[in-house]
Amino acid sequence: MPQLSVDGAELHYEDAGEGPPVVFIHGVWMSGRFFERQRPYFERRYRAITLDLRGHGRSSHAQSGHTVATYAQDLRAVLESLGLEGAVLVGWSMGSFVMWDYVRQFGTEGLRGMVVVDQSPSDYKWPDWPYGFLDFEGLCHVMAGVQTDREALVRGFIPIMFKEEPAEADVAWMVEEIMRMPASIASAIIFDQTVQDYRPVLPSVTVPALVVTGRDEKLVPIAAEEYVVEQMPNARLAVFEASGHCPFLEEPERFNEVVDEFIQTL
Repeated sequence: MPQLSVDGAELHYEDAGEGPPVVFIHGVWMSGRFFERQRPYFERRYRAITLDLRGHGRSSHAQSGHTVATYAQDLRAVLESLGLEGAVLVGWSMGSFVMWDYVRQFGTEGLRGMVVVDQSPSDYKWPDWPYGFLDFEGLCHVMAGVQTDREALVRGFIPIMFKEEPAEADVAWMVEEIMRMPASIASAIIFDQTVQDYRPVLPSVTVPALVVTGRDEKLVPIAAEEYVVEQMPNARLAVFEASGHCPFLEEPERFNEVVDEFIQTL
């Protein structure tokens, strides 16, 4: 298994194919395995990299660094170590936060483009941001659930991510993947990512961007995605009619084609 040592963590990644690099960044608690329906397609056309963020998936359970800002620093180290100049970043859910924090810290130099998959600039319901998924009471509920009955919390959350409830076999591998990380890490990162607000960063995303959302998205209102498109100077929106929060799993063939078409325009 390829591993990269970064600031006290061993980061697992998959790296296959030749051509312009495309880096897939997963959501909170998830892993690169969630992009298994993208790998065969993109590996035939590009150098495709899926990364398990620190503490997630097959990466080591480092006891520190579980903030979006640190994950963005880890991403920077991966891009530099693997020589991924001119990469296109594809960030799903919290993976979009990681991309935006990357821009906040390092700018867009060396990036060709970004694909934002189902993420608003903040998951928190601020007084001036009604599109957040969680308020203070909801965040407290999630934090308690992580510490008391995490598997039940996860099994209740997975159906919310999809338009149609996934097959039990799919639920089983998703639960297994999510439960790899200790509850302490799960608590730390769900709190940190929920209270982030990247609205001030969006105008700095000057590279071409594709914003992808499912029509039946239950976590991120389409109005929030439209806001993202309006605020990023060179962005456009693609809506997937038969998807919720996971169009790359729900409509993988169309997702792969739409992202490929976007990359070809860069």
